[in-house]
Amino acid sequence: MQQRIHIARTSDHVQLAWARSGSGPVLVKASNWLSHLRHDLENPVWRHWVAFLTRHFDFIRFDERGCGLSDWQVEDVSERHWLGDLETVVDAAGIAGPHVLLGISQGAAAAIRYSIKYPERVSHLILYGGYARGGLVRGGSSAEHFRALVEMVRLGWGSRNPMFRQVFTARFVPGGSHEQLDWFNELARTTVSPEMALRLLHERGSIDIVELLPRVKVPTLVLHARHDEVVGFSEGKLLAAGIPGAQFVELDSRNHVLLEHEPAWQEFQRAVREFTGVARADSRPADAAALTKRERRILDLLRAGKTNAEIGTAIFISEKTVRNHLSSVYRKLGVSSRAQAIVKTGAINAADAETGTG
Repeated sequence: MQQRIHIARTSDHVQLAWARSGSGPVLVKASNWLSHLRHDLENPVWRHWVAFLTRHFDFIRFDERGCGLSDWQVEDVSERHWLGDLETVVDAAGIAGPHVLLGISQGAAAAIRYSIKYPERVSHLILYGGYARGGLVRGGSSAEHFRALVEMVRLGWGSRNPMFRQVFTARFVPGGSHEQLDWFNELARTTVSPEMALRLLHERGSIDIVELLPRVKVPTLVLHARHDEVVGFSEGKLLAAGIPGAQFVELDSRNHVLLEHEPAWQEFQRAVREFTGVARADSRPADAAALTKRERRILDLLRAGKTNAEIGTAIFISEKTVRNHLSSVYRKLGVSSRAQAIVKTGAINAADAETGTG
């Protein structure tokens, strides 16, 4: 898996690290606990997620403020910044047109807010293991468990002894192997400071966006593990019931983060591919038939060795518009670079010449 890491700056001057990999329809993942753009590629808890999404999509993800490769020393990590941070990354990526939006766990809150604000930008909304109410808002035993978890984090998050983090990890991946549990423990320690872990947890516990759910008007898929030990199954059903027309998929798992070996992971992949349409796209060869006249002209200039600026001058559009058109061309051809697009169209043109269809 190859990725390109970039840095974007928010309106309050926080530097967010974001990464892009793969090709196909654009899919943006809202940030979630815990991530590290570089370590995720080798982490046995997350690497199969990155591999699947990179294989089928132009996949964009980012480390949240205070975490991973993004700025650690941040004054404000409150939920009010989550939507703005997502907007910052989408703008930095130069995404034009509708895209798939994925919200995992607390990332569901930012994804829901974004889809309400920009329904024209979101072609499909996918929520996995998400919730509209944080642990403190749910009350009862959920609130008690959440407070106990916060206290354990306060006491031992930064320690070399993984005992306290082990409790945290065991809730996320109770079905994990020793290797996976060890990886998650170490990821927790190296991805976020003890003080920041407490602040981020507090914000998660206080989420309450139930009243926003009826305002979601985009196609939505909600997936939730039946025995999720971090976010109860009832919270997934609450999302699906509150969002008009949402599809709901129950997954047979205890893990909050689905592991590669379990059947629930295969079911998750199937549901996502069918919902977004990439399952149909995978079954037919890519060709140039869907390109517009302008896109074909841009592709001709690209094959002639012109730069984006030169292409824009030749057809009287801005360089940014050229980039947007190229993103569309790459998606339709199933490629991720200029070189791949040139090779692909060369092969298509040769085939058309042989059959007399060019």
